[in-house]
Amino acid sequence: MIGIFGDSNGDLRAFGAAYQLLRQKGARRFFFPGGRYADLDDWIDWLKTSGGGADRYSNADFLDDVSNFLESREQLARPPVFDQQARDPSQAAELDRLKEKFVRTPERESIHYGQPAVGTKVVDMLGDVLCCIVHDKNDLNREDLLNASVFFHGKGLEPKVVQIGPRYFITPGQLTGAIAQTCALVELAERNLRFSAFTLDGRTVVDGELLELHRKSKLSVK
Repeated sequence: MIGIFGDSNGDLRAFGAAYQLLRQKGARRFFFPGGRYADLDDWIDWLKTSGGGADRYSNADFLDDVSNFLESREQLARPPVFDQQARDPSQAAELDRLKEKFVRTPERESIHYGQPAVGTKVVDMLGDVLCCIVHDKNDLNREDLLNASVFFHGKGLEPKVVQIGPRYFITPGQLTGAIAQTCALVELAERNLRFSAFTLDGRTVVDGELLELHRKSKLSVK
């Protein structure tokens, strides 16, 4: 499952609340399509200085480790709760590793926007589905639209899925600047996707909307 939230605009408490809510609902990776690119870094720093830890080692983490071990023969790093002697240094390192769970893209006002190491958008895979993450969907170009079939973007006032032909444009709504603070979850449903959205108090506002994906049966090469 992928958790999606954006447009936090410096509200680190909302950022953290969205992360915790979506993680409780099963998200293990997160798409953050901007709305203040640096909020992920500031949230991690805030957790370090406030003494707030990252995730405790849960049953879901154990299952992640088992799955990863069976697939790659490597074991995921254990958080400090597994070692009662571990304190600040290892906890800080754990919080830094938390960033690896996020795919994020910058907004135009960000100093990171367009930098070679960051770019303006990111492509990722959901199963065998190529998706594109971008803050402003107006940054998408013809090549993006030809290659990807699912687009996650920010700047949406409410959680919404818009289908145009075989393509889906998905926004989780906003954590600040909208009537309701919302975030979203997307999961594989057989060979399709299922989209749900929630307010930060856990109320469901989109209940498992099914996205039926269209796949090309043949690859055409010219």
